[in-house]
Amino acid sequence: MTLNNPSQSRTRIKALLGSAFALGLGSIVASQVLLTPLNNAVAEPVRVQAPQAPSFADVVEAVSPAVVSVRVEARLEQTSKKTGFSPEGNGFDFLPKDHPLRKFFERRGNEHEFGQNRRRRGDGGNRSPRRFGKSQGSGFFVSDDGYVVTNNHVVDKGIKFSIVMNDGTELDAKLIGTDPRTDLAVLKVESDKKFTYVDFADGDTRIGDWVVAVGNPFGLGGTVTAGIVSARGRDIRSGPYDDFIQIDAAVNKGNSGGPTFNLSGQVIGVNTAIFSPSGGNVGIAFAIPASTANEVVADLIAEGSVTRGWLGVQIQNVTPDIAESLGLVDANGAIVSEPQDGSPADKAGIQSGDVITAVNGKKVNNSKDLAKLIASYSPKEKTAVSIWRDGAAKDIEVELGTLPRLKSASAIVKPTEEQKPVPLESFGLTLNQSEDGVTISEVDPESAASKKGFRKGNIILSINGTDVSSIGDVEEALSRAIASNRKAVLFQIKVGTNNRFVALPVAKG
Repeated sequence: MTLNNPSQSRTRIKALLGSAFALGLGSIVASQVLLTPLNNAVAEPVRVQAPQAPSFADVVEAVSPAVVSVRVEARLEQTSKKTGFSPEGNGFDFLPKDHPLRKFFERRGNEHEFGQNRRRRGDGGNRSPRRFGKSQGSGFFVSDDGYVVTNNHVVDKGIKFSIVMNDGTELDAKLIGTDPRTDLAVLKVESDKKFTYVDFADGDTRIGDWVVAVGNPFGLGGTVTAGIVSARGRDIRSGPYDDFIQIDAAVNKGNSGGPTFNLSGQVIGVNTAIFSPSGGNVGIAFAIPASTANEVVADLIAEGSVTRGWLGVQIQNVTPDIAESLGLVDANGAIVSEPQDGSPADKAGIQSGDVITAVNGKKVNNSKDLAKLIASYSPKEKTAVSIWRDGAAKDIEVELGTLPRLKSASAIVKPTEEQKPVPLESFGLTLNQSEDGVTISEVDPESAASKKGFRKGNIILSINGTDVSSIGDVEEALSRAIASNRKAVLFQIKVGTNNRFVALPVAKG
């Protein structure tokens, strides 16, 4: 190309340079347009600002050395030919006989080897060997010198005990003491070794708190599950002092006796029972609260048994009907059906029909409250028992006795009819005068009395606190009760050898 005019040459050069610059800048801009969305996509990943669930690893790492498997050997009845899978055993006995996994979980060796050993010792091969079964549960150290807490039902009927630590070490243990009423037991490992141990939590556990359960489910060894406290104060009717913590952490057979921890590594409960139609975890487990376990374990370690105070009364809850009939504002307390002859309550002057409302100033909400309160005191300790009697409150000082063993009730008394029955239609009762007193001879099946548990043969002892020994006494007591404009009348009746109070509504009109 020939450039004749210098000014034209300069103009053309500028145009070429401008085009080149434009092309270069355009490429850069296009590059930026293409890259910008990609850069934005990876530079700001999604982040959710929300509370994070805690990790339980630190708690588990700290407490696991204190949790053990408890192995118990017990003598079995010779009538059974099974190897005996106990509730606290491996839990795989539901497998079919031809199941390929069954051989890994069956325990056939112990009985066979024991029998062979007997024959080798010259005991003869024709006699049936004495048989022993093994069960497994859980436990935990509560002292560095080897005291282990577990359940009474884990060690019940055991003759030989051992514990297996989380590192696999197995050590022999001896039984120190048991308390069947709370289902607690203490074992002792004899060793020069100092053990890692845990302690019981102070204060109440709140519903909704995180908890960690550690134990030996199905004999598998140390297993950790987590959940929350679902409820408190559960009564599962396993004993007189039921006050269980309910948790939803997975607890199964073999977890019994193991601890449930809070996030501080303290024991808030001893796993004891599960609710399960299938026998496995359904998210409802029950633990003995630390407050109860701590006191019982201390007594078992010190004395080998638990000694409780004894009042000596038959009691029942105060229902709204009973409260109305006695003039109580609230349906709280425990009404005394009968003080036992010669008991501390009898000696102190507590009477049938008294409502116990407090002990040493501590409120009694129901009969179970009273049982737990009295049990918390020592024998020979003097207590102030607050009662409601004849429409007024008063305090009675009682020196508690020692809780005796329970006695079985005798047969039901059958009254002898001596007189023509007298009807009390408004209450659905027909009465008869007998040598035992005023006896119920008929109960209208559609009446309130029938629904409240009145039955033929029951004996009426008192009405609204007034003793009755004849039908005339009953009629007079009922007349006074009705005249006082009460909505209910309180009957004290005798059922067999037991007394109880039942309030019946007064018929209108």
